[in-house]
Amino acid sequence: MNNVFDVIVVGSGVIGSSIAYHLSESKNHEILLIDKDFPLSGTSGSTQAWVWVHSKVPSWYGELSMFSAELYPFLEKKIGDVEYKRTGGIAPFFNEAEREKAWKLVEQQAEVGIDIEVLTRNEVLEKEPSLSPYVAGATFSKLDGNVNPFRLVELYVKAAKRNGVQCSFYNQVIDIEKSGDIFRLETYKGVFRAKKVILAGGPWSKDLGSMLGVEMPVKQVRGQILVTEPLQPFLKYTIGGIRQADNGEVLIGYSKEEVGYDRRSTLDVIQQTAKMATDFVPALAKANVVRTFSGIRVMPKDGFPIIGEIPNMDGAYVAVMHSGITLSPLVGTLMTELLTDGETSIDLTRYSLARFEGV
Repeated sequence: MNNVFDVIVVGSGVIGSSIAYHLSESKNHEILLIDKDFPLSGTSGSTQAWVWVHSKVPSWYGELSMFSAELYPFLEKKIGDVEYKRTGGIAPFFNEAEREKAWKLVEQQAEVGIDIEVLTRNEVLEKEPSLSPYVAGATFSKLDGNVNPFRLVELYVKAAKRNGVQCSFYNQVIDIEKSGDIFRLETYKGVFRAKKVILAGGPWSKDLGSMLGVEMPVKQVRGQILVTEPLQPFLKYTIGGIRQADNGEVLIGYSKEEVGYDRRSTLDVIQQTAKMATDFVPALAKANVVRTFSGIRVMPKDGFPIIGEIPNMDGAYVAVMHSGITLSPLVGTLMTELLTDGETSIDLTRYSLARFEGV
């Protein structure tokens, strides 16, 4: 393998693989995609894989999510079927006090063109009859949906390879140094050099940043998911916390625990998740759970993506965020613009690492 590149992307999850693919489309760069494990071994392979827009606030963050969701149909034409389904999304609430908040969300998101409906109990049950009759209402948007994360990442990587991207998996980066205009990456499999480096290591971004003397203000958040046996299709929409996959399995869960890199499933959260499921969809009480899994999300300190150049370090970039499935098509596009043209079609100032300086 060549050991000198124009760009090295560290991290082959949905964000890193998207950046490598989009950057490779012009075929003007020698690119290395490197990972300490293999694609889908981390967060991107341990997710419900929502493409979720309507409740992302403030509205400028919702707008970013909407722009990215709009790219999915075009992405499929380029890399293949990732089983993207724009099902529409329902976020139920169970008391009338939540309705006022729902109307405020409608008003806020309308400023950027995100169309949301506030549904009555009857309207919710007409759309999704399997939801609990105790539901008070819901917010609903046609913009939301889901995707198959395994196909998505696999097809990103395959398309990148077709465009000449070299990959080095099971190869942990041990150290990163900058000498002049060149970055030197020491790894288990040798030394690689590049003019530009992109840190897209998800939960491991803090460790990668420290190699460059950069503080990455992120934490790890565990989420646990229950998976049922395949059931006859009965859930039409993507519901906050629950969705039914193409194969009939129902994926349940949206827990948040700060436990570092611990990916174990725990009985207390499994029980809480099962109760949430039956409160939302009573028929699930009769379903068998066939497995559980946990994933570690990366969560920036303020909850919003960190995208763009690393301040005061020419040639170094970062792309770290939760909601990577939703944002991957757009982030890949914007990072390609940034590396190729030095500017982006959407202002990334709000998402710069520089916003944390002095915090």
